[in-house]
Amino acid sequence: MSIYDYEVKTMNGNLQSLSNYRGKVFLIVNTASKCGFTPQFKELQELYQTFKDRGFSILGFPSNQFMNQDPGTNDEIKSFCEINYGVTFPMYAKIDVNGKDADPLYQYLTKELPGVLGVKAIKWNFTKFLIDGNGNVIGRYAPSTKPSDLKEDIEKLLNAVL
Repeated sequence: MSIYDYEVKTMNGNLQSLSNYRGKVFLIVNTASKCGFTPQFKELQELYQTFKDRGFSILGFPSNQFMNQDPGTNDEIKSFCEINYGVTFPMYAKIDVNGKDADPLYQYLTKELPGVLGVKAIKWNFTKFLIDGNGNVIGRYAPSTKPSDLKEDIEKLLNAVL
């Protein structure tokens, strides 16, 4: 399977195929509204603004699996992101990223690119996966990695797509 074979739920419950992102570079991030890393939404939005016209996107996936740091409904989460951080990149329905109920997309991502020492589990909110224009999982970044630190990697992938 490729990343393009997966479908994800939008905030309003519709299914959307990741094949819509074929040929694009994109970043997948599990997010939370009440986390110490929540201010990363600002830098994620800045990355999106900087590169979106070149075929880059960010896909946000709220998760409440880490100390219940995203307890709201999809509508509440969407409003929070828009009001507090001006988020305009796509945010998807809340999912589990670990365990038996982990979303199939996250099962795929963690299999394709395990973390340190081969650990597949997502350790915390704001773990980031960078996908190239061919759908390959190119990078996995820790929650503490600032989105702005990914600019060079994104730029290289965008230049390779041309």
